Amino acid sequence: MATFDRRAFLRTTGLAGLALGLAACGEGGSSAGSSSGDGLGPVKLQLSWKKNVEFAGEYFADSEGYYKAAGFSQVELLSGGGSGTSVESGLATGRCWAGLSAPTITAPAVLQGAPLKIVGATFQKNPFAIISLSKNPIESAKDLPGKKIGVQDSNELVWNALLKANGIDEGSVTRVPFQSDPSMLTSGQLDGYVGFVTSGPVRLRMEGHDATHLLLADAGLPLVAETFTVTQETIDNERDKLKAFLTAEIKGWRDAVADPARSAELAATVYGKDQNLDVKEQTEEAKMQNELVVTPDVKANGLFTMTPELIEQNITSLAKAGLTIKAEQLFDLTVLDEVYQADPSLKKLS
Repeated sequence: MATFDRRAFLRTTGLAGLALGLAACGEGGSSAGSSSGDGLGPVKLQLSWKKNVEFAGEYFADSEGYYKAAGFSQVELLSGGGSGTSVESGLATGRCWAGLSAPTITAPAVLQGAPLKIVGATFQKNPFAIISLSKNPIESAKDLPGKKIGVQDSNELVWNALLKANGIDEGSVTRVPFQSDPSMLTSGQLDGYVGFVTSGPVRLRMEGHDATHLLLADAGLPLVAETFTVTQETIDNERDKLKAFLTAEIKGWRDAVADPARSAELAATVYGKDQNLDVKEQTEEAKMQNELVVTPDVKANGLFTMTPELIEQNITSLAKAGLTIKAEQLFDLTVLDEVYQADPSLKKLS
């Protein structure tokens, strides 16, 4: 099964029976998304990973009461990162009503027949990057030949797609088996490694190393991430409920973008307090991820929006990984469009 994500082996289980499971949900929807007599009732949102600052907007939406103001009695944030916690399988089984995923994970499910759609993207640029040291920087894909690059097995497809996107012979780059140990870079065993820009460079700098990075999104492989994924049934039959949810999410992420320090505090001391997170490190990661969340297009059109050009770029990137899919099969931004049409003031970032 094709996927790009470094956490793919944790998040793509259960896809074989996905289409059948989702079809079995029927038009009545799943218990995870059922409404009670109290407004819109409770729903469950499956996060793509463990509770760190990556989900700051959700923490604000919860702690500031935006979910409740939208009509939900509760939005339960389900931690990801474990076996069987993929958004796609969660939607099939009714474990969650919505989830945060990525095109590279949702697309394979859709191609297998699962009636899923991406209705918005928090990260306009995927956090994947080639991380290197400033004294030996990898500043463009042209710098890769002759280098030793650490690549995790779960990132093999994204790595191969990057090489294909830039016409680089894989034999011209030495791929080194890699887990997550940055000391392989600082000791000179590697010239760079594939990792998340929101964490890798931050940790290296905190250890006293001058790190730099090359976003894969800026190196011929543009992809979004932390995408809001729901069933087609939700779009068709719970449209107002979905719009209320996205409205609360927009408000939460406006707060998160405006206050990285508070984002870090919520992650480290409240929602992810069992993760032993460092507030200072989480603050720096929040600042880094803001650069992925807020782009000129987002400033013009609103959080989570995707321009037609960005959608087509994602479709092209997916094709480079062997995932041939049409935009209309994977994306539906019409619900989000209706949210902003109803309240244009939501577009404004502080």
